[in-house]
Amino acid sequence: MATGIEAMVDLRRMTPDDLHAAHALSSEQKWPHRIEDWDMLLSLGFGYVAERDGTVIGTAMAWTYGLDAATLGMVIVSPAAQGMGLGRRLMEKVMADLGDRTILLNATDEGAPLYRKLGFESAGPVFQHQGAAFAVPVAELIPDERVRPLGAKDMPTLHALARRASGMNRDALLDALVPGAQGVVLTRSNEPVGFALFRRFGRGYVVGPTVAPDTGGAKALISHWLGSNSGIFCRLDVPEESGLCDWLDELGLPCVGRVMRMVRGPLPQTDPAITTFSLTTQALG
Repeated sequence: MATGIEAMVDLRRMTPDDLHAAHALSSEQKWPHRIEDWDMLLSLGFGYVAERDGTVIGTAMAWTYGLDAATLGMVIVSPAAQGMGLGRRLMEKVMADLGDRTILLNATDEGAPLYRKLGFESAGPVFQHQGAAFAVPVAELIPDERVRPLGAKDMPTLHALARRASGMNRDALLDALVPGAQGVVLTRSNEPVGFALFRRFGRGYVVGPTVAPDTGGAKALISHWLGSNSGIFCRLDVPEESGLCDWLDELGLPCVGRVMRMVRGPLPQTDPAITTFSLTTQALG
């Protein structure tokens, strides 16, 4: 039973009316999310807020991908309310709603100890690269390879590629992202084998998700967006195994941060022939 200070804090479902308060919390942490980014995240999933005396002092959110998997993120506790166990209470509340699903999250160094106590294990780092690239070499395409605009008839293909690369049903996420994004498809011998989205996020734009069969294909997709948006602030969150970090540094998008991918439950089974080279966001994976 909660006593003392804990009893003064209510945990309840997040609603659209909470978004401005949630945005203030993330801004306090120097996170780049706009109110529009919060709105999108809530429209795609659900969350809880910790409230004291009518003021939101903590958040946690989750997004489900079918019956077997979910991602969890936007776990924030106001500095003035830390040390009260609110992070754990919020996490446990969200996790209870997720049931037996495998849960993935990207942890800061500060958050990782709590997540380990809750049963999460490390699954490799993710590096945040950002900046404005001013000179992006034209991608060297292999024979019969091209990058073309995404078309309306490509959605079933995007669904299939994302499922293979992530091991999760990401159909609803892509259906929500594509109308507000620009997209390109990588084809080889006229067959779609990868794709990348480009959309507004935070201080500028994000390139992600990027799904491709190999590093060369990923560079071709990413180069398209960076080259056609020279001088515009862009961000990519790339897993260590992507092999893209040195290349992004050279293009003028240095690594500015690192989080640890963590998992509770069995990792989703992915197709080794295709990989997610950049994330949608750290929260959404």
